[in-house]
Amino acid sequence: MINKNFFFKGYRSIFTHDSPAIALTCCFIAIGALFKNLGFNIQESIFSTVLTYALPGSLVMAESMLIGASLLNIFLAVWIVNARLYPMAVSLFPLMMHRSQPKWKYYFSCHFIAISAWLIMKSNYKNIPKKHRIDYWIGIGSATVSVSVIGTFLGFSFSEHLNKDMMLGLAILNPVYFLCMMIGASKTIPVMLSVLLGTILGPIIYLFSPEWSILIAGIIGGTLAYLVGEHSVS
Repeated sequence: MINKNFFFKGYRSIFTHDSPAIALTCCFIAIGALFKNLGFNIQESIFSTVLTYALPGSLVMAESMLIGASLLNIFLAVWIVNARLYPMAVSLFPLMMHRSQPKWKYYFSCHFIAISAWLIMKSNYKNIPKKHRIDYWIGIGSATVSVSVIGTFLGFSFSEHLNKDMMLGLAILNPVYFLCMMIGASKTIPVMLSVLLGTILGPIIYLFSPEWSILIAGIIGGTLAYLVGEHSVS
């Protein structure tokens, strides 16, 4: 069973000063409004948020439906987009593995992998006994999903009051929060350098290749940061 003390301790992390709650709520308000404009009802909108969870996956799903993509294409698109979460899982789950905990907890809690929950866990795991880190993580994930569902409900309910510019403004808050948190949580020069280089190179490359700017900036920024880190170690 899940240890309720550590579960609720993880759940309460959403109320801390550095919580992603406000940014997540704003983003999913935009998602909820978008779902309604696509013809979803409230049950379908909330189910989509719970099932897809991470914001980019929800956006890809909504955009794919908007252009009339098939169910298979939508599934593959969301799956490919969410593959970016794999490195987070690889870096996080070894910190939580404990022989006394059943495997189903780890399989179940994979669904909660997102940068918001990942940042909270990475910042606090040392203060949690390893045996109960998985319970703490499930609490964090449940809290972030709850906030996302609330945001979706609000966006769906008040969609008629949101124009396109307001929805774009709400949707951009979460990436800005992630950027600030990543820089604040960075403990090494390579990590900080990769974020800063990506931020600088992204807009520059966008002028020449809008479709590939994020990918190219990430590859160049990450590679240069890695080489700098390797050079400083040697």
